[in-house]
Parts: sequence; C-alpha cells; structure tokens
Amino acid sequence: MLQTAARIQRIKPSPSSMAGQRARELRAAGRDIVALTAGEPDFDTPDNVTEAVVRAMAQSRTKYTDVGGTPELKAAIREKFRRDNGLDYKAGEIIVGNGGKQIIFNALLSTVEEGDEVIVPTPYWVSYPDIVLLAGGTPVFVACPPAQGFKLQPADLEKAITPRSRWLILNGPNNPSGAAYTREELKALAEVLLRHPHVWLMTDDIYEHILYDGRQFATMAQVEPELKARTLTINGVSKAYAMTGWRIGYGAAPEALIKAMTKLQSQSTSNPSSISQAAAQEALSGPQHFMAERTRIFQERRDMIVGSLNRIDGISCHVPEGAFYVFPSCEGLLGRKTPSGQVLKSDEDFIMYLLDEENLAVLQGAAYGVSPFFRISYAAAMDELEEGCARIKRACAKLG
Repeated sequence: MLQTAARIQRIKPSPSSMAGQRARELRAAGRDIVALTAGEPDFDTPDNVTEAVVRAMAQSRTKYTDVGGTPELKAAIREKFRRDNGLDYKAGEIIVGNGGKQIIFNALLSTVEEGDEVIVPTPYWVSYPDIVLLAGGTPVFVACPPAQGFKLQPADLEKAITPRSRWLILNGPNNPSGAAYTREELKALAEVLLRHPHVWLMTDDIYEHILYDGRQFATMAQVEPELKARTLTINGVSKAYAMTGWRIGYGAAPEALIKAMTKLQSQSTSNPSSISQAAAQEALSGPQHFMAERTRIFQERRDMIVGSLNRIDGISCHVPEGAFYVFPSCEGLLGRKTPSGQVLKSDEDFIMYLLDEENLAVLQGAAYGVSPFFRISYAAAMDELEEGCARIKRACAKLG
C-alpha cells in the first residue's frame, strides 16, 4: 500500500479547483448547473496577444528558455513595474513562473523552515496556508472582519508578529472579499513592518487592474521604499488580461531571493512555456486601454449582484472595492430548515443546499478561513449572474 508523505497529509486539495471540477462533472451528467465558482474572467484573451503567439510559433520560439523567464519577457515586466508602479528592478530581480501560485510556492519553499510563522490575514486565498504548511511553516491567521472592511489593521499585525515570524502575505484587491488597500492604509501597515526588520512581505497584486469607483492602486514597495529590500511583489497576466490558461505569473524581489527561487524552479518545472511567455510579453507591452472597459463591466455586475443579495432576507453582502468576487454572510439563514427537514448549521450546509436544491455552485467561506460566508465569482455573463441570484432567492424562500 502506498504511504504518502507527511507533508502531503498536511494539506488539502484546492477547494476552488475542486468546486470547478465538480460543476463540470455535474453538467456532464446532465444537470442544469450554474457555476459561479471560477476566478476566471469570461472575456477572451486580447487579439494582439493571440496574434503575437502565432508569430512566435512561426519563428520557432518553441524551445526551452532560461529557467526564470526569457530576457524579452523580463524586460517587459521591468517596464510594467516602472510604468504602472514607479518601481525599478534589474533583470536579476525578476522571476517568471507557471502562474502566480508557483511564485508563492517557490518563495515559501525557499525560505520557510520548520516552525517558522507566516502571517495570513483572513479571509485569504485558499492556497496561502496550505503552501505554508507544505513548506513546514505555521500559518498565523489574523481576523479582518467586515466591520474593518476585511482589511488588516496595524494593531492586529503588531500583535501577530513574533520572533518566528518570517513573512506577511498581503493580497489586495483581495480574493475573496474584494477589499483593496489605499496608500494611507498601506503606509500604516508599513510603519509596523519597519519596526520588525526580520519580517518579509509577500504582496499578491494579481487583481491590480480590477478596481472600482475610481480607486487608484498602490503596492507596498512603491508606498514605502524602505521595505523594497524585503518585499516580494507578485503579479501575473491571468486576471487583467483574461489569460488564466496561459499560466504565467511573475515576481520581483532582491536578487538573493530570486536566485533561490530560480534554483528551486530549475528542479521542479524548469521554464514556463515559451509560447505563453511570448503571449505575456505582448500582453504587458501592448495596448492596455481595454482593461478600463472590462473593469466597467465588472463594476456593473458587482452593483447588480450586491443589490440583489442584500434584498434577500438572511443574507448581507459587503460592497467589494476590487477583484470580481462578492463575499456575503449567510449568518441570518443558519438554524433554518430546508424542505427536506435539514437544519442549516454552517456555510457549507448552505452551499450544498444551493447545489442540491437549485443547481447553483458557489464556494463556502470556510475555505477562505471565515464563516458563515460564501463566495460568488461575478466573472460571468450578466444573465448567468441574474439567474444565479434568482436561484439563491428561490432557495432562501423555501427555508422554514
């Protein structure tokens, strides 16, 4: 009998990936499933990107590349950081991986020892704590409730830091809450970090370009230059450019960290796809204007779904500031009975009830470290979102 390693037993499969797989299986079985689980824009990859890939293939750019990314893509990333964030990095301070997740994995596996602590504000993206556990570290969760806008507060960060703290992971706009940090809020957190020079910062900026109501994006290394020397800034092309399947993420950090991460990647996946790198190069260097229109569409969807959910008795939905998720509370529904007589005791009970009763797939808040909430992705067509809201309304109306 196969005995799996203890490190594998410490982690669980990605709930969001498994939910998407389950929805596809149910559809294949003939059920009329509305799946609002995927963090994947429903827009197409821009034409200039796909055209650039055709050219790259015609030029036989289909061979191995440097492990940490092609010089051309690294140059495009450096220019992106200068253009969008006012940050200057050398080529040796850049790494390209198979999605942002690999950049996070590389960094934590390269730096975290047994017993090291990684501060993870909740709610969090599902993979953060499991990658920490895989590295042998201990995730230290810090609650960021709706009353605080789902944002980490300086006093709470201060309390969480110990001599074993290795990293703080900061994600904004946030998956799943949509919370986005202002420059002033980042500056207040920076003041805490400056008092604790042993703590490094990992900032996940993957939703940088999806911000609403005229908000301006800021990242920590830009806001507090003194922290740049111990900050890993992570980004990618999956969300803003609708390139999830191309699997390209990148990070910028001091060269010593990038060397360690590249060394690890050389013994895992080696280089990302050469064709995907050509696509990412064009995405970052080509026209950027389309993102404003896509963000406008996302905001229309946000406004519709927040309004619809807040009109349902028992559900309360905070207004997200960015990304493309809502993270409503279902606390007002707990204790009520389904038509079959089951008492809803948790957010997981509620999302399974929606799937069984109305063929609607969403994700439980427990997967993101906070209950009783659930996550809905509005990276879907408006009619599909309206149908999803109608199904939630019907399901709630049936509760006793």
